[in-house]
Amino acid sequence: MTVILNVLSVVSILALVALGLAIVFGVMDIVNLAHGEFVTIGAFTLAVAQGVGGSTAYWAALLLAPLIGAALGLLLEATVIRFLYHRPLDTLLATYALSLILQKALELTFGKHPQAVQTPLPGTLTFLGTTYPSYRLFAIAVAALAIAGCIHVFARTRFGIELRAVIQNPSMAEAVGIDTKRLKRLAFCVGAGMASLAGVLVAPFAAVESQLGLTYLGKAFFVIVVGGIGSVAGSVVGSALVGSVETLLNYQLDPSLSSALVLVLAIALIRWRPQGLLPGFSATHHMLGKG
Repeated sequence: MTVILNVLSVVSILALVALGLAIVFGVMDIVNLAHGEFVTIGAFTLAVAQGVGGSTAYWAALLLAPLIGAALGLLLEATVIRFLYHRPLDTLLATYALSLILQKALELTFGKHPQAVQTPLPGTLTFLGTTYPSYRLFAIAVAALAIAGCIHVFARTRFGIELRAVIQNPSMAEAVGIDTKRLKRLAFCVGAGMASLAGVLVAPFAAVESQLGLTYLGKAFFVIVVGGIGSVAGSVVGSALVGSVETLLNYQLDPSLSSALVLVLAIALIRWRPQGLLPGFSATHHMLGKG
């Protein structure tokens, strides 16, 4: 049970990061190399909040961090991304530069040493006969609720229907009256907000420093490719596969070797099933020349 809970804690955080990236990548065809920095911003939001208000400020940071991430995402989309649609190489370079700028800005402001972060729920709980840290159980529950909410919005609401229409055929979506520019802006904000929420959740059991987000960025990219580009459910399945295999391998092997083996597994799966485990709209992406 302890192993299962450890797997769930890794998978839940990775799925939050990957979902945010999948929304941006699926809707906007933006390879956002600065996505990991939104995870870092969420973690630093918690560090600053607790520096001012103590450990109980966690609850305020849990609410504020997604809003701050979404606001910064809106600023990034309005000032940079909006002018680089349909220019993938330029977007790649611009977001990589932004990633470096944000990392150095955090280092200049807070220093290179890890920031002090306290868990709001110290101690352990007995869960199904196993003693496990209370906060990790809380983080798993919050992440699961956020993921379920995202899937519900994507599958059952008007916003989700319009989002799927833009993913399938943006020109036709615009022709029937969907404001694709507004939808892309909202999608980018939602993706950034989810990454920042993941940053708050992971901060109490991670080193909060300027390169925290890089830990999740690379994994999130091959998670959405393995799961299926344009598929929200595929991102969750890909996160479950990648996170569980890597966590289980870490019990037997060096973490670096575990990561390498997971990458080999991902490459093999892509070779066997290029469209991903749950293709979603990736087939349409290929048909439209987007995939």
